[in-house]
Amino acid sequence: MNDPNKRHLLVDGSNIMHAWPELRTLLARDRNAARSRVSLAVAPLHDIEHVRVTLVFDGSGDKLAAELPSGQATFAHLHTPAGTSADEVIVQLVRQSKAPERCLVATDDRGVRAAIEGLGAAAISAADLAGWARRAAERQVAQVAHLGRANDKGWRRGPC
Repeated sequence: MNDPNKRHLLVDGSNIMHAWPELRTLLARDRNAARSRVSLAVAPLHDIEHVRVTLVFDGSGDKLAAELPSGQATFAHLHTPAGTSADEVIVQLVRQSKAPERCLVATDDRGVRAAIEGLGAAAISAADLAGWARRAAERQVAQVAHLGRANDKGWRRGPC
């Protein structure tokens, strides 16, 4: 995952939670559960496609907070400080990137898209992110099933 040619997917978490219909209702009831669902949905992009993923959420603390839910630095959640939007942090991350052309930002926010594209990054819509994540999850399920079948064959042959 330290390959400098790999993409860095920056997810505008709040925008995606509002854009995905299945999360809008959950978001109204439980913001943390909606955040977890977004994270789980994009995790296969990290695990199967080896894309660095950073989800950026609007926060309420007094400083930028980072979490590594999988324990890997290549899959992170950022929570902005109060008064700073996820949009601002995403643009700043692209601006500070050594290779902005490798940054891909998932958002339906036209202002963010224009800002990051002006810096050399690319954008993907919320709908396109959902499709990409779904296809990666399907590949992950297929890989696990294949490994399970291979393991079963090995056990049927016996230990020697």
